[in-house]
Amino acid sequence: MPLVNVMINSRAYTIACDDGEEEHLKELGAYVDGKVRELLESVGQVGDSRLLLMAALLLADECFDASARLEANARSSGEAGGAQEEAAEKIRATEGFVAEKLEQAALRLEKTVARFARGNA
Repeated sequence: MPLVNVMINSRAYTIACDDGEEEHLKELGAYVDGKVRELLESVGQVGDSRLLLMAALLLADECFDASARLEANARSSGEAGGAQEEAAEKIRATEGFVAEKLEQAALRLEKTVARFARGNA
């Protein structure tokens, strides 16, 4: 299983991924880093765990907004009911996938914060 280093808020994180997902994971890390940097500009340095939590909430908000837009587009497109239900199912599956990934990221963050807390105690 490949390991990928991503930089978020000038801190390196090593994350395992499936073969072939390395570049995508790097892109995701860069996107999260961008969100954290946006937060830094508006709220300042409030600690890694709080910044990452706030970034996760912003990303979740983006996902929910995108999902709502997709659902609205599916309803307004005038497609047959079966196609709309299929689109809604895909949206629900995507929401579930995003929620699972956010939960996994939150767990990794909690473990990382706990390791740093033990190391600084």
